[in-house]
Amino acid sequence: MVDVSANADARPHVNALGSTAMSDLFQILRDGQPRTRSELASITGLARTTVAMRIDALTDLGLVGPVGEAASTGGRPSSLFAITASERFVVGVDIGASHIRVALADITGRIIEETNTVIAVAEGPRVVLDAVIATTRELIEHTGRRTGDLLAIGVGVPGPVEFSTGRPINPPIMPGWDRFDIAGWIRQEIDVPVLVDNDVNIMALGERERAWPDTDHLLFVKIATGIGAGVISGGFLQRGAQGTAGDIGHVYVSRGAEIACNCGNFGCLEALASGSAIARALTAAGIPATNSRDVVDLVKNGNVNAIQAVRQAGRDIGEVLTTCLSLMNPSVIVLGGSMAEAGEHLIAGVREVVYRRSMPLATESLHITLSQTGADAAVLGASMLAIHHSLSPANIEAMIAQSAGGALRAVK
Repeated sequence: MVDVSANADARPHVNALGSTAMSDLFQILRDGQPRTRSELASITGLARTTVAMRIDALTDLGLVGPVGEAASTGGRPSSLFAITASERFVVGVDIGASHIRVALADITGRIIEETNTVIAVAEGPRVVLDAVIATTRELIEHTGRRTGDLLAIGVGVPGPVEFSTGRPINPPIMPGWDRFDIAGWIRQEIDVPVLVDNDVNIMALGERERAWPDTDHLLFVKIATGIGAGVISGGFLQRGAQGTAGDIGHVYVSRGAEIACNCGNFGCLEALASGSAIARALTAAGIPATNSRDVVDLVKNGNVNAIQAVRQAGRDIGEVLTTCLSLMNPSVIVLGGSMAEAGEHLIAGVREVVYRRSMPLATESLHITLSQTGADAAVLGASMLAIHHSLSPANIEAMIAQSAGGALRAVK
């Protein structure tokens, strides 16, 4: 059977216990590896003729198709089948503090087209979400797609989200958004499933999909105005009981014991090592800086004070990540967000503390690296959130049931 949890971001894990439904064949192919009918029959234990009929049905749905031929063993080469791009598509939305990015992606995760719009999240949910809806419609029309082929919409927002409801919960930089029904508002105009998560979680999904597809244990750390982490463990995004897993920005760091945080506590990592915190410290030292962008520019221009401040921020972040490493044992730690543009000056501080303070076995195969997806991480991750939901076994079975009934049901 194919082991796929109810997690909307789950990736399929295949074993050889046998497969009984047409959607199971599809889940096997979701790992991206093309296979012949014979290979699928061997994995599932089904007769080759049954596999052939089900592959034909999935091909008719536009979900699977031939992608080449296997190496010949003497006879006619066998066709290889894989998930292919079709008319069906998803939309990924990245809502930032001062922008929205909207992308159309096919079911393989390839971005078809995207657009970036300057708009402040502080303008409120109705204004921002109406802009998302309008932009989505414009992209669909511009690419010649049909709204009826849209499977789902994934949305990332810059604040805590209760994933089960898709509602932001007390988001500090999103005035007016607390417990707002984002999914419901969008569905009033575009009636498809809408999945909402915080931006760091979807960035973790995007980074894994693009740069680390074979990694099941990854920690994505966003360092910008705030600090947070997206946790992938065992191949699944870990949100925790209330969706606050990865909120490392409010972990206590002794060096900041006297520094107040926006959350009301003292000594939070975010109050010490975020881009805005570094900017405040530099300004207090007589070097004007108002945000992460200013800090990065100072670093790139060789300002020694800025370089030293960023290096120390890396050490502070490394102190917290050392604990994370002991708890979760990730194989990859990715640093992203606007402060990641400070490059080696930031990552050197992180590595310095993590490798000095962690147990040797935990760091033996550990990669600490900068994000390879950059600004694309969130919109790609939002697209993948929608894809994983749309291509779940239950939803594939629903597509099959809704298709040209008799011929497809006969091969189930």
